[in-house]
Amino acid sequence: MLVDPPIAISRVIAFSNAFKFAVLRGSTDGSGKAPIAHSRVIVTDGVISAVGKASELQIPAGAKVRKLTGKTVLPGLISDHSHVGQYDATTSQPPYNQESITRQLKQYSAYGVTTIAALGSNAPLLYEMQRQVRSGAVVGTDLFGADRGIGVPTGAPSINVLGAEIDRPETPEQAREAVRASAKRGANLIKLWLDDFLGAKLVKMKPEIYTAVIDEAHRNNLRVVGHIYYQKDAKALMRAGVDILGHGVRDSVVDDEFIQLMRQHGTWYILTLGVDEAFFRFAEHPDVLRKPMVRKGLNEKLLAQFSDPEWAKSQLKNLNGHFWRAGLKNNLANTKKLVDAKVNVGFGTDSGAMPLRVPGYAEHRELELLVQAGLSPAQALTLATSRAAELLRLSDRGEISVGRRADLIVVDGDPTADLDAMNKIVQVYQAGQAAELNNKPF
Repeated sequence: MLVDPPIAISRVIAFSNAFKFAVLRGSTDGSGKAPIAHSRVIVTDGVISAVGKASELQIPAGAKVRKLTGKTVLPGLISDHSHVGQYDATTSQPPYNQESITRQLKQYSAYGVTTIAALGSNAPLLYEMQRQVRSGAVVGTDLFGADRGIGVPTGAPSINVLGAEIDRPETPEQAREAVRASAKRGANLIKLWLDDFLGAKLVKMKPEIYTAVIDEAHRNNLRVVGHIYYQKDAKALMRAGVDILGHGVRDSVVDDEFIQLMRQHGTWYILTLGVDEAFFRFAEHPDVLRKPMVRKGLNEKLLAQFSDPEWAKSQLKNLNGHFWRAGLKNNLANTKKLVDAKVNVGFGTDSGAMPLRVPGYAEHRELELLVQAGLSPAQALTLATSRAAELLRLSDRGEISVGRRADLIVVDGDPTADLDAMNKIVQVYQAGQAAELNNKPF
């Protein structure tokens, strides 16, 4: 029985008469199935049980009918790279507790981000939160995770969450033991931080360490996500067998060898276009703070900070500004090049890693940046739904088709023609259950 507190509703829901029904299935070039106009979708116990034209699909007796005339229904967004419990208000002070993570998952859901993968710095609470979401005790975004993560002794990353101290092996055997321990705790993926964070940490992970991590992960049927910045490091990881590159290459435009390595190894690539832009976007464009889609994701302290001219001035004077802008430029160029090459590209933002990367809003900004990179709105949405699900090997979501979870976004307008429609969310459903849209900002 589906429950929409405080009223129990029918186990069958019929979403009817949508202007468009965006399947968004198929390749990254948008050549999958076209949206279905004047459509109907039947949901039974949180799963899509029928899809088709309203004129051809009968509504089951006793179903709860929700008419969506003039609206578009599309799959929930999926972020392949996010974090939970990593900051509190305006500071990167890990509040890794149930209350904080619950509010964050509800915020993601309110933005139509219905699944995320928390890539590292996770405490054991991660697994309890997974159980609560999947049991329906918490109506929020579904959660996958990469356990603690594996970093470099005296190196990256600098964050440590209480109870989730990042493993920092000094020998290959220590690296293997860290992987085995993560597997035992229930990790969905293994995360490793390879690079030197633009020289801030001076050291990188030794090849014998990341090779041992990758090998041991594969022995335990786990895939490895590598945090990278430089093309050279990304190539080295691919040669070692890494499964997923957790960020886009930002030091240069990728070359033909890079694309060939992706094809040869079947490597997935998460773009995270907004990861650099977030450092200067609010400071450079304070006008965006007036937009409802931005404001609903900012708590009072964060909104006050972003609105402070002195904070903006300081942020724009940051010595790393050149790297942020050059990184975004290269990342945009690489996005179009890799999508055109038809290699494995997913969707993620690094949202939740720090206050500047606002959960939920970051994913909507990422869609805009994908279009800025030269993709069509339909291509961008496909990356954020079916392709993102494919990266995580989730065959039960990412499409609106029979047998898939009813993780759905209802928007006013047609986002496949004009992405601005994504700013007009009418309702979000998590496994057929209506999510809160007016949650307290995280």
